[in-house]
Amino acid sequence: MISALTQPALAGGLDRGGYNIDQLFDASQFSVQSGVIYVMPQRKLKNVRDTATSAYPGGGNLNNRPNTADDTENYAIPYVGLKGGFGDAVDCLLDYSEPFGAHTNPGANWAGANNNIETKITTHNYGATCSYKFDAGPGEFRIIGGTFYQEVEGFKERLVSTVPSLLGTGNGVGRLDLEDSGWGWRAGVAFEIPEYALRASLMYNSRVKYDSLSGTVDLTQVRAPIAPLNAAPFGVVTNVYGEAEAPDSLELKLQSGIAPDWLAFGSVKWTNWSVLQSIALCPVATRGTSCTAKNQLTSLDLLYQDGWTVTGGIGHKFNDQWSGAVSVTWDRGTSHGYGAQTDSWTLGVGAAYSPTENIEWRLAGAVGVLTSGSSGVLTEGGVTYGNDVSYDFGNDLVAAISTSIKVKF
Repeated sequence: MISALTQPALAGGLDRGGYNIDQLFDASQFSVQSGVIYVMPQRKLKNVRDTATSAYPGGGNLNNRPNTADDTENYAIPYVGLKGGFGDAVDCLLDYSEPFGAHTNPGANWAGANNNIETKITTHNYGATCSYKFDAGPGEFRIIGGTFYQEVEGFKERLVSTVPSLLGTGNGVGRLDLEDSGWGWRAGVAFEIPEYALRASLMYNSRVKYDSLSGTVDLTQVRAPIAPLNAAPFGVVTNVYGEAEAPDSLELKLQSGIAPDWLAFGSVKWTNWSVLQSIALCPVATRGTSCTAKNQLTSLDLLYQDGWTVTGGIGHKFNDQWSGAVSVTWDRGTSHGYGAQTDSWTLGVGAAYSPTENIEWRLAGAVGVLTSGSSGVLTEGGVTYGNDVSYDFGNDLVAAISTSIKVKF
């Protein structure tokens, strides 16, 4: 699908492009594809105010620190896929991707360090997807199904207490590390009329349950004579556990020839980010009881709303070697008063070059706007979040570049 030339992978939540099985539709019998997207978000926080200034549990008064911070880090998204066709009816795709992730790194020298110093989440996804196609009127109909195995790992650091720095016995930073893995599945349908470059596909990707989420809370740098968390033993590492889910999603993709060598395409994707609210993490010593906000040691507060991503664009084949595409994407932000993931608008431009019928090289770029907003107190389910720090942010730039190569035989 030519729309893949311009996909920016700039969606909200923890989305880094999600799941993409476009290679399954490759007309060649076998193909190998490898690529990478490099994304450069420039989210800047301003008017930052520490709103939990007590030594316990706020971590101390940080309002003497800078009230601005560079929040986001650049990141790369790799992809490797192997597609095979078996007879006239069956196609299968094996692929590796990193569909979800996040990396914020405002550092320790800002007024919101009690909320976040650095947070990084990474996923590794190994998928196997097959389709069966048969004649249906003027075109072909496909039934698609598959499974995937997903690993997640991440950490978060924040300033727990300023008292240790006064005593000279630690930097006061606490660190949370987590990891888990799980299985998911996908199912969908597609209808194609190759003569008109027409394709419509509808794909559902299931949730992935991380029901054995485990890790540690490291407070070895917090040696103050106060309990910095919910009666957490300071100065030691505590094993913790919890549960979470990667969201399910539903995506509709359309493309059709509209004139000789011209193609229109579009997509609409819903992602169930609202499954990620506040992830309670409890000491392993309490396992056997329900891990809730009442007995948690700490929590990972995301408070997302569902995401919607809409893309539309035009593609053109210039000759047998060159083709290009341009697209516009709107993504509804998953933050709604807590966090900095607001709506984004992105313009993407891409080109494909085929020096021979067996090789295709793609290069694409995107530039967009992360819209303005603010973060502060938010009440969900009768629980108040965001009472530790508040901040604003303006309209910020985001850019991306991607390249890939496909060998067909």
